[in-house]
Amino acid sequence: MGTGGAVESTNGRGGLGTVRNAVRLLELLGEGPAYQQLTDLAERSQMSIPTVHRLLRSLVLADLAVQDSQTSRYGLGPELTRLSNHYLSRLPLLGALGPYLSQLRDQLDSTVHVATLVHGEVVYIDRVDGADRGPYRDTHRVAPALSTAGGRLLAARGSDESWQRALDRASALDLVAAEATKARGQWAGADFLALEPDDPTVSAEVAVPLVDGQGTTVAALAANVDNTSDTERVAKIASHLARASRAAGRTLGHA
Repeated sequence: MGTGGAVESTNGRGGLGTVRNAVRLLELLGEGPAYQQLTDLAERSQMSIPTVHRLLRSLVLADLAVQDSQTSRYGLGPELTRLSNHYLSRLPLLGALGPYLSQLRDQLDSTVHVATLVHGEVVYIDRVDGADRGPYRDTHRVAPALSTAGGRLLAARGSDESWQRALDRASALDLVAAEATKARGQWAGADFLALEPDDPTVSAEVAVPLVDGQGTTVAALAANVDNTSDTERVAKIASHLARASRAAGRTLGHA
């Protein structure tokens, strides 16, 4: 899973390879347990222990990673939260969708999400909670793209490289790559998708694509649904989402 093994830099400590290796470590820290051992990170990254230790020390100094004082294990750092919020605050997509999310929540009486595709995973970057929120509140949800309706739309409409990354991330799912690839054309051409996840703590969703002024699918707009077999309810949700998505896409086209 992930982007494959890292190759240690041959360009010196300040070279592009060093940055690439540091990013690889951050990716690994984002997978599995919250805190991980140095030796495990070295094995998974295919880098030497001294190299991993040096890179982790630099990441800790920058608050991009943290080291637990009792176990000496490493985890992601708080600086990532600050940077991600700066990124989201400047994202035209969220500005274009902002006027519609609360309205959709009220119309549908359902939680509404905005999702993007990043390295084979679907990342929910905004949401407005509805009355259906329930006991499980996934405020910072990240999941394999093919495990969600929105993620399937985005991955299927993306490049072959993006699609392959989504397949790689789906290795833990009960989804055979050949079957997913066969369905890719159907997902890419769909006006909307509805999916009931296997995880009982995750709500089923209906999702539509959001296309910008250049014809690129940049996000998925989704809403929770109680039962995906309720075709009338699914169609109603999809219709409301599609109208908001088209309006936001026009706004992006004029940006």
